[in-house]
Amino acid sequence: MSSEEALGSALSHWLTFNSWWLLLPFIMLLVVAAFIVAFVLLLYMISPLISPKPLKLNGAHVVVTGGSSGIGKCIAMECYKHGAFITLVARDEHKLVQAKKEVEKCAINDKQVVLCISVDVSKDYSQVESVIKQAQEKLGPVDMLVNCAGTSISGKFEEVEVDRFKKLMEVNYLGSVYPTRAVITTMKERRMGRIMFVSSQGGQIGLFGYTAYSPSKFALRGLAEALQMEMKPYNIYVTVAYPPDTDTPGFAEENKNKPLETKLISETSGVCQPEQVAKIAVKDAVQGNFTSSFGPDGYMLSALTCGMSPVTSITEGLQQIVTMGLFRTIALFYLGSFDSIVRRCMIQREQSKAADKRE
Repeated sequence: MSSEEALGSALSHWLTFNSWWLLLPFIMLLVVAAFIVAFVLLLYMISPLISPKPLKLNGAHVVVTGGSSGIGKCIAMECYKHGAFITLVARDEHKLVQAKKEVEKCAINDKQVVLCISVDVSKDYSQVESVIKQAQEKLGPVDMLVNCAGTSISGKFEEVEVDRFKKLMEVNYLGSVYPTRAVITTMKERRMGRIMFVSSQGGQIGLFGYTAYSPSKFALRGLAEALQMEMKPYNIYVTVAYPPDTDTPGFAEENKNKPLETKLISETSGVCQPEQVAKIAVKDAVQGNFTSSFGPDGYMLSALTCGMSPVTSITEGLQQIVTMGLFRTIALFYLGSFDSIVRRCMIQREQSKAADKRE
């Protein structure tokens, strides 16, 4: 072999050897990607095996507080469409009678019953316990409790009357504690049940004008997380629903005195229909999902604020991990926009005052 051939052969071997070294990082990257894809697929396959067994609504007894109007009434109607027996609980007897007629139109068989009970669930625990016992005597043990009784006010912190802070905590928080406390013992004995707390996106993020409202809805999250940890061994699953602004009588009433800043911030997301909220919330509660969110904004908020909240499936946890960074980036733009709205309103108000003084 000539020296030129030997040199060519050596060069060829060197290039081949080094080309493998150059390709090695790409090969390793492909192997890692393949393992990740295989791992995710495996999690998707085994996830249903560790998720709770769905609750069958056909023949189930569902109690809905705040069931005379709005989201509560629509949740009752949605459950009735699936064959449930319904107990509507609210303060206004006239509205309860009207709601009962609307719910009964959704019957799928002639055995279904709608029971109406008038009581203020935020005032006296003994009364709440008594009406729940009455409902269970007539329609059987409670399979699902929907805590939807609530109210809302908005206003600047220093302008909200002090007793309104107490009132909102009583209605929005204790109004959910009392019915839950009344049904939980029977659920534990039967080792089955679902409990839903209807919170709000205002219970995930504190916004201008909601210094009285948001804390009362945030409190439900803490209650739900602690309760879920206690109840999970008994096959009882808790769901917290976070609906956005929803077209209900309560929302219309709130809008009458809503600060301009709050209105402008709220308008950055749309208004949902109560029927749409009810459908998603009932589905999540039946599945045993801890969080029930609505629309892209709701999904992002739930992922951002998940913290140490329970997950129903491994895939849910993975989705939160993967999307957290992106959603936080988007959220920073939202927060900047909200701060800008507040500043503009303040400047406009000050300019208006200055103009009035000059006149």
